[in-house]
Amino acid sequence: MNEILVGKSDQDVWLHAKYANRHGLIAGATGTGKSVSLMVLAEGFSKLGVPVFLADVKGDLAGLAQAGTMGEKLKERIDRLGIDWAPNANPVVFWDIYGKLGHPVRTTISEMGPQLLGRLLELNDTQQGVLEVVFKAADEDGLLILDLKDLRAMLNFASENAKAISKQYGLISPASIAAIQRGLLSLEQSGADHFFGEPALDLADFMRQDMSGRGIVNILAADQLILKPRLYSTFLLWMLSELFESLPEAGDLDKPKLVFFFDEAHLLFDDAPPALIQRIEQVVRLIRSKAVGVYFCSQNPDDVPQVVLGQLGNRVQHALRAFTPRDQKAVRAAAETFPPNPKVDVVAVITQLGVGEALVTTLQDRGIPLPVQRTLIASPGCRIGTITDEERATVRSRSPVGGKYDTEIDRESAFEKLAARTEAEAAAAPAPASRGAGPAPAEAGGGLMDKVSGVLFGTGRRQGMLEAMAKSAARNAGGQISRSIMRGVLGGIFKGR
Repeated sequence: MNEILVGKSDQDVWLHAKYANRHGLIAGATGTGKSVSLMVLAEGFSKLGVPVFLADVKGDLAGLAQAGTMGEKLKERIDRLGIDWAPNANPVVFWDIYGKLGHPVRTTISEMGPQLLGRLLELNDTQQGVLEVVFKAADEDGLLILDLKDLRAMLNFASENAKAISKQYGLISPASIAAIQRGLLSLEQSGADHFFGEPALDLADFMRQDMSGRGIVNILAADQLILKPRLYSTFLLWMLSELFESLPEAGDLDKPKLVFFFDEAHLLFDDAPPALIQRIEQVVRLIRSKAVGVYFCSQNPDDVPQVVLGQLGNRVQHALRAFTPRDQKAVRAAAETFPPNPKVDVVAVITQLGVGEALVTTLQDRGIPLPVQRTLIASPGCRIGTITDEERATVRSRSPVGGKYDTEIDRESAFEKLAARTEAEAAAAPAPASRGAGPAPAEAGGGLMDKVSGVLFGTGRRQGMLEAMAKSAARNAGGQISRSIMRGVLGGIFKGR
């Protein structure tokens, strides 16, 4: 049976795996139980053989890797739910952009592309255009841009060859190049240089099952990453885009190929330009056909734009606090999005929910929404809370992909090729002449000046001073007046002859 028990109301509330790729939302104020709801769903998908990816912002989702223990509070909850419960550790692989709490996650600059990179660097339209020109020039020249030093080398190359590149691809300015360079410096100081390089992440490694057929739960350690909101959101958006572009069409399957949880979802949309929101909405709408479910987690439903919110068919809404006008507006907005249930006054109930309770609606047979239910959320079989460093190390040591990603690779790319090209050009250039070599300045004009002097003044010694003056005048004939004088003198001479 491809279903996940979300919790109990006056009936069991199930999430049907067949409609899990219609995406979902988990929302609610801080401390209302969103993390437990996320763990219930993640564990449920894993049991169905569906791989999961999620970001662990607070460190408590790592408990999915350890079996839970029965305590007094848990026993009380199990009794209220009236369900069988058994401790359960899930197959987990830990990841970390910084490589400290999990396997390093890397991609290349080229794979991220100029659009997402431009957002990460906070470039304006002009600077974004210059960045795209640099990428295009690199592609045409067969130069791989894998990491930050490659991109810096390409920017220097573009600056030194601005005239030729501008003529072929479009104008690039030193000011825009400098702005991009400053953005790269800021990015590097935030630790993003760990993210760019090789071996690049193969998303197929996120879509694994263990030997018993359970889906792997991929947990990204994000407690430090979340301190860099733009890097965090850009990384997750890059993952969604890569999934969308790389996976084949699958249609509606009995269960999804992958479920993706996007915690602190408001960071994805804060200050996002309309074009980016449109792109996100497009990916969310179309990735369903690739059998991928996307679940946004945030405090308020209105953190997610309406065009995206309308695509989320499965919803778990924990308590909201109506302390401010914005909170009151959020309560009304949330109430309006639920399928009505005569037994539930959503506006009143949504502020009265206890910890571990939620208003839930899921898609049922033929995709029809379940009328909203006031639901006591089920308890996962894993640990609810953090794990120790020793427990994390043990999980990492059993990982099937550690040998693939833990050692960084730096192969020949734009930086090395451009450096080699510069060295070759320097070696081929002729050595500069010494200061004592070559003709004296007075003789640099060659035979022409000697002939002019001879015609004008003859070759006798008595004419030496006049000859020197004539040569000096000829050598300094760079200005318009000097050129006019020389043209007059020469014209008169040759005319007379």
